[in-house]
Amino acid sequence: MSDQQEGIRLNKYLASCGIGSRRACDELIKKGQVIVNGKVSTDLSMHVTEDDFVKLDNKRVLPRETMTILFNKPKGCVCTKDDELDRETIYKHLPPTLQHLNHVGRLDRDSEGLLVLTNDGELANILTHPKKKVEKEYLVTVNQAFSNEVLDQFLHGIWTGEHKAFAKYIKRLSPRRFLITIDTGHKRQIRMMCKAAQLNVTKLVRVRIGSLMANGLEQGRYRTLDMNEIQLMQINPKPSGKVHKATAKRKLAKKKTAKPAHKKIRSTKRNKSYKRR
Repeated sequence: MSDQQEGIRLNKYLASCGIGSRRACDELIKKGQVIVNGKVSTDLSMHVTEDDFVKLDNKRVLPRETMTILFNKPKGCVCTKDDELDRETIYKHLPPTLQHLNHVGRLDRDSEGLLVLTNDGELANILTHPKKKVEKEYLVTVNQAFSNEVLDQFLHGIWTGEHKAFAKYIKRLSPRRFLITIDTGHKRQIRMMCKAAQLNVTKLVRVRIGSLMANGLEQGRYRTLDMNEIQLMQINPKPSGKVHKATAKRKLAKKKTAKPAHKKIRSTKRNKSYKRR
């Protein structure tokens, strides 16, 4: 076994093999599922090198060349490798050489748009960790026109029945369409927010992850991401165009039109007396 000060930590090694995030790999180590050089290892501080023999579930694992792709998910397929209901999955659109990649987060069956798949466990952890607050922007169409008060609710937080969900930015496009940016990852968050506002989503498309956009990528297609694009996913841009600030405007208008508070004044006689002096 290699010296603990050499090589890389065991969880990082496992993540580089495409096993999962470092946190997920820590759990596998704690459960005693990882064997290093013939011995079960539960030491989270252990370091290994390429010369060590690492096994998971009695199968040797080796670092893979990391690959990350951007997939434009069409409506009607689910984000899973094996679906118990035998529905079409996103992997039907990918060649056999990419079947080992794991989707980062998910889009529900009726949603469309950008989805990242990778075997880089560390990158997957960065993109999904709540503290990183990686933005995701969606184009939303609902079944009916709505007032700006609904957008206010989304910005200030709306109770979905399980938690209070917030929009980071929101921009109205038409009576029934808007762009919404979130940096949290609650399950079906936008659909639940709309439902709480008595709206039904008719179309939901993820159009941005961090600063990365589709740039002409057609539905059902994918492209391999280079290092520059991977970095773009981790950087949130400043909001472009005019975002919704209806509440602030109304408060300002109300403040301008409000009548000044009446001050107590002296009686008329005393005022006249004062003027004469």
